[in-house]
Amino acid sequence: MKRTIIDVIMFIAVFVGLQVFVTLLAGIVAPLFGVKGDHPMAMVVTSSVANLATIVIFLWRRWGMVGKDFLRARPMATLGWTMAAAAGVVIPSIWLQEQLPPMPDTASEALLKMVHTTGGYFAIAILAPLAEEIVFRGAIVGRLAQVAKNRWAAILVSALLFALVHGNPVQMPHAFVIGVFLGWLFLRTGSIIPGVVFHWMNNTIAYFLTLFMPDPDMKIVELYGGNQQSLLLSILFSLCILVPSVIQIAKRTSTHK
Repeated sequence: MKRTIIDVIMFIAVFVGLQVFVTLLAGIVAPLFGVKGDHPMAMVVTSSVANLATIVIFLWRRWGMVGKDFLRARPMATLGWTMAAAAGVVIPSIWLQEQLPPMPDTASEALLKMVHTTGGYFAIAILAPLAEEIVFRGAIVGRLAQVAKNRWAAILVSALLFALVHGNPVQMPHAFVIGVFLGWLFLRTGSIIPGVVFHWMNNTIAYFLTLFMPDPDMKIVELYGGNQQSLLLSILFSLCILVPSVIQIAKRTSTHK
């Protein structure tokens, strides 16, 4: 157990350390090209480089299990239901977030800049999901599950770390809930691939919602013209997608427990 704790701390340290190191490096290099470190393109490049470095190092050191054997079973139905679950969770999640007490939002301005910058989608929806799934599911959940008496303990610890590492209080509740689901999905399938698909879909939807909701203080009901009934019907419809999707995933991955 002691060795596992040390490994998990190391994984987090490497992940966060790379983010910090690349950000500091960008602050030194960017001005040489007449660009400030907080310039949108500099932010996209910084995020992309940090996540690419994370992916390369974790795969090179074999810290994170990918589970490529999962694809041999041609699990297209499972991946389809995973995408459906990602779509179904968005509206209920945003609505629940708005019911919580107001919390500081330290990332919306940066996200907004990246969304409107060339390469922003690649950094937000492709590289970030892949890097985070390798670290938090492939490495951390995989390592904790090897020693935990209860696998839910491994899932909950990893989800908490996932939420905290985001460093943005307003994102943490959503990140924790999604982290629980992704940890469960990883242990059900023995692969990060379904999690990457879910994470990609989730970040893609967030990316486009940011385009339509550029004001971080904008409420989800405003997308429905302020009509609460339409919002509630949308939440109900989303749950009619989410719940069957999770049930189908559970049924189709029962052999991978």
